Amino acid sequence: MRVVIVGAGAVGASIARELLSHQHEVVIFDEKPEVIGRSDLRGAQWIIGDACELSTLREGGLEETDVVVAATGDDKANLVVSLLARSEFGVPRTVGRVNNPKNEWLFDDAWGVDVAVSTPRLMTALVEEAVEVGDVVRLLTLQTGGATLSAYTVPHEHPIIATMVSQVPWPPDVTLVAILRDGVPITPSGDDVVEGADQLFFVSTTEGEAQLRAMFTTAGRHEPHRS
Repeated sequence: MRVVIVGAGAVGASIARELLSHQHEVVIFDEKPEVIGRSDLRGAQWIIGDACELSTLREGGLEETDVVVAATGDDKANLVVSLLARSEFGVPRTVGRVNNPKNEWLFDDAWGVDVAVSTPRLMTALVEEAVEVGDVVRLLTLQTGGATLSAYTVPHEHPIIATMVSQVPWPPDVTLVAILRDGVPITPSGDDVVEGADQLFFVSTTEGEAQLRAMFTTAGRHEPHRS
């Protein structure tokens, strides 16, 4: 897979390092010449210049690119890069980094963004997901189709415990995609039984996510009480 990453800061470099370790072709854009040839990013192709300029993007061969990751610390730049990648080069998939949560609403298909990743929102979600057992926490918003990735940690004594996945009345447009149990990821089947402290991961529409949250909240009110 050929991936273009715009922005060689901490976020962009981390993504590039991971992709290189998986043998993907990586092209990195940045405006600072001093970033070229970083020892931890050997194997990457470097383009120095303003990625908001079409001429600079052409140097990176975006017309042959599978994914563009706009990972700068500037939301405006990330939006422009995503839009140009989609509208001018027809890149199949774009990922946009959201620095200011107030700008998250802009990162949608109108700006050519398939997946918006809000670092502050994700960090907050991971913290909440770790401490707020019993609440549905959104981790990512997938702008194409308006889907979301969310997580739910099953409280002990919740009525859903000991129920087979196929017997749970999941709301429409909600799909259970993974279960994390004792640190081990499980691909769920209908015969799997929900256990306390399971972390359930869902892909759903925003409406489905709201219905999922309501389902868990309503069920939680009927938890059995110990004497």
